[in-house]
Amino acid sequence: MSPSNRTFTFIVVVFLLHFVHTVIADDPTYLICSANSDNFTSYSPYEQNLNKLLGELNFKTSQNGFSNGSVGQYQAQTFGLSLCRGDVSPQDCMTCIANASSEIRKRCPTNKAATIWYDQCLLRYSDTNFSGQIDKEGMLYAWNVNNASDPMSFNSGTKRLLNGLSNMAYTDPKMFAAGVIALEGSQKLYGLVQCTRDLSSGDCKTCLDFTISQLPRCCDGKQGGRVISGSCNIRYEIYPFLSI
Repeated sequence: MSPSNRTFTFIVVVFLLHFVHTVIADDPTYLICSANSDNFTSYSPYEQNLNKLLGELNFKTSQNGFSNGSVGQYQAQTFGLSLCRGDVSPQDCMTCIANASSEIRKRCPTNKAATIWYDQCLLRYSDTNFSGQIDKEGMLYAWNVNNASDPMSFNSGTKRLLNGLSNMAYTDPKMFAAGVIALEGSQKLYGLVQCTRDLSSGDCKTCLDFTISQLPRCCDGKQGGRVISGSCNIRYEIYPFLSI
């Protein structure tokens, strides 16, 4: 897909979740408000803890691109996680998380659990502790509507690139890897893989390998594609899309 024709189709596979909102823009937003949790009331201890948590995540994530933690106790305790894409600058990271914090409160005003993705960051919170657990409750798929001229060869190159990046990312301190390979002719293929850093190295590898295995469900022979979960994500394109 050329930079002037970046048209994607989006589909969300939801198991215990409902209310999905998708926006197609230069910096796409993907949102899930979880119905698998209770709602909170305005000005309640849970909301106060959530607001405090979001502020802490915003500050801490700008320092190293990732943060997780909790605020409160018992029924009012809230758990959260924030992650910026591995190539994003600290300033852009802080801006993305700040925007995500504001947007998720607008769109999921009383949900005790919600997740929002942007191209540059992820923000997630819940009333249950999800730290260190691979999230498979809901996965989002996005793909370029254009087909590769030689789908079989292109699929092979995509798998080779992403598997190689997966083998790099799970041992990397940022749990992030990006790269490019040459395809037939002069075409190149760019990719990234990333895990949230609350996962162990082994669970990161498991998450990435599972996510890569989902590509045939959405992106068979497509010139670009993404598979996104709350714990890891992968992406490939035929054009550069990173800052590195």
